[in-house]
Amino acid sequence: MPKTDLIQIGLTLILVTTGTFRPARAADALPRSAPEAQGVSSAALLELVNTLDRRIEGMHSLMILRHGRVIAEGWWAPYEAEHNHVLYSLSKSFTATAVGFAVAEGKLSIDDEVLKFFPGNAPANPSRNLKAMRVRDLLTMSTGHQDEPPTAPDAMSVKSFLAQPVPHLPGTHFKYNTAATFMQSAIVQKVSGQTTLEFLRTRLFTPLGIDHPVWDANVEGISLGGYGLRVRTEDIAKFGQLYLQRGRWNGAALLPEPWVAMATAKQTSNGSDPNSDWNQGYGFQFWRCRHNAYRGDGAFGQFCVVVPGQDAVVAITSGVRDMQAVLNVIWDVLLPALQPHALPADVAGARQLQNTLARLQVRPAQGSATSPLAGRFLNRTFVFPPNDQELESLALAAADAGKRLTLTARMNGRAVAVSCGHGQWNQGRAPLLAGPLARFPDEPVAGTFAWAAPDVCVLKLCATETPYHTMLTLKFEGDQVTLNRETNVAFGPTKHPPLTGRAE
Repeated sequence: MPKTDLIQIGLTLILVTTGTFRPARAADALPRSAPEAQGVSSAALLELVNTLDRRIEGMHSLMILRHGRVIAEGWWAPYEAEHNHVLYSLSKSFTATAVGFAVAEGKLSIDDEVLKFFPGNAPANPSRNLKAMRVRDLLTMSTGHQDEPPTAPDAMSVKSFLAQPVPHLPGTHFKYNTAATFMQSAIVQKVSGQTTLEFLRTRLFTPLGIDHPVWDANVEGISLGGYGLRVRTEDIAKFGQLYLQRGRWNGAALLPEPWVAMATAKQTSNGSDPNSDWNQGYGFQFWRCRHNAYRGDGAFGQFCVVVPGQDAVVAITSGVRDMQAVLNVIWDVLLPALQPHALPADVAGARQLQNTLARLQVRPAQGSATSPLAGRFLNRTFVFPPNDQELESLALAAADAGKRLTLTARMNGRAVAVSCGHGQWNQGRAPLLAGPLARFPDEPVAGTFAWAAPDVCVLKLCATETPYHTMLTLKFEGDQVTLNRETNVAFGPTKHPPLTGRAE
């Protein structure tokens, strides 16, 4: 799938404190309803949840709206309702919405040439195709590029975008292009004097009750646009509901209806496979779907799916490798369950659904709480030779009568402690020590541990505003330990070379 979001996960070692905070539900939350009152049986929703839980490894959250009301919502622990979640390319749909507001306010036209906004950043001799590129082409991923311009936060800029060759006539060649969305963000900032985050705050986020959006910026202070936005699952659902309501919110016209219609219509062709939700056409930073639906989506399964014919919205966050598989479950299980009229109340079914939703969790580390050989390995420091993972040493220690295990590591001159529970997630906040593109300095995190064998300890860590789960497997043998690290998803390899350390 054409995903080019750029954030890489490294050896995820995190400092954990205990405790969690659950705020009261905000007054501007979406209304809730029994499923049957909105024409959906609790039994069908239970089948949907169970199917997702069984087939899809890495689900984080699910919220389903019918007729503007939440009929099912669940978070796979340690993910929680109040946590933001990295959206990756689902951010693009929000950026296009900012363009829509700017157009409505007369700040720009989608037929404006891109070079009009940045004459000082243009190449000395811009090509004919670059001169012909318009805002419309940025929105439809039809800029004329053959190769995508740089997209890393420290490399993506207006100048780098305009310097990229444009071999195709704009508007004639679909090419998924994260830098093109960045350019939309740059244009919004140019014409408004505000970052896209601030521009949307008064026009979108505050009216919808999206209270704590976070959006990373490039080195020039421009919101990344194509990725980098974090909001909650309910915020995603509100965004989808706004589009389902053709731009209206609480009875008022928030976003012009003609913009919604254009943004969610097929503006350009991107393939011909009738079974692929990535081949149904592309709008203004929205994908067309099968079943006459549309969506914004982001890498590893961040979804805002809108089904106008069924008056339904589905919001999902996850860390999955096969995004099509998630959509297949929605089409195969949820879609047939959406009935045109209310159904008889089902108190027992609704209770069973709620109980299942309340017990969802990411699969923790599997194995025993203790090992008969643990005494040989605990409270010893193992030192590693120089390596690309920058790991210098590690040690394990048990606490709370073995209910908690702490991993202390030294990475690149910095000591880090990791707290993990057995069969339960220890939660807190911590820095996420990853590569230079993963600027996650203070993350909600959770960890579990288990002894997979007497000489093998496994630690599973979730950074709960991100898609990432990291499995660290420590195999002890005499005075040595071998570390194997694997992440659930990544833009590069998910498995990393083993490292062997020796006891001091």
